[in-house]
Order: sequence, then C-alpha cells, then structure tokens
Amino acid sequence: MFNFINNMWIRFTSNLVCEDPFGNQYFEAKKQDYFGKKVREVIYKGTPEPSKIPQIFHAWLHHVIDEMPTSKPRLFAWQKDHTPNLTGTNLQYSPCGNSEKRGKISSDYKSWQPN
Repeated sequence: MFNFINNMWIRFTSNLVCEDPFGNQYFEAKKQDYFGKKVREVIYKGTPEPSKIPQIFHAWLHHVIDEMPTSKPRLFAWQKDHTPNLTGTNLQYSPCGNSEKRGKISSDYKSWQPN
C-alpha cells in the first residue's frame, strides 16, 4: 500500500524525464528543495532493487551530472551492458571449484613438514 501511495505522490509532484532500458522511470520534482536543487527520484519496474539502475542514471539521480542521459546511453567499445546484482539467483557468479566435493589438484596447498 505504501509503495502505491509513494508512486502516486511522485507522479503528482514530479515530471517524468526518462525511462531506462530496464523500464525504470526517472522523475524530477517540479519545485526546488531547500538547497536549490530539484529532487530526482526513480520508480522501479518490478521489484525495487537499486542495482537495476545503470551507472549513468545513478550519476544523474545523485546530481553528479546535470544532463539527463538518453534512454540508450552511448557505450564505448570496452563497456559492457549493465546487469543487475544476480546474487541469490541461478545466474550468480560461482568461481571454478566452488563446491564442497572436489578432487585434489596439484596446486592445492601442502603443509610444511619438518625434517
């Protein structure tokens, strides 16, 4: 219930500025706050998970950059597409050999034995 009321309040007091590729909507307040800046907020699509916000939109939300990024920001050749935090899902990162039952290999630690 609170989430619904909060989203309605944001839509009433703010202007929709942009939507990112994940479907999150970004709003900027119609009036300035006490410090002379307009409050910037996001309404998440689906579960409210802050790691869903791409870096460029995070920078805009926190007033690091003033210009609103486009819905599909220009990526450099070395940049990868943003992926949310996948911890706790089947797609999470697990390093090689991360199981309790693995066989010994030659690079395993061998304790020191005195002569």
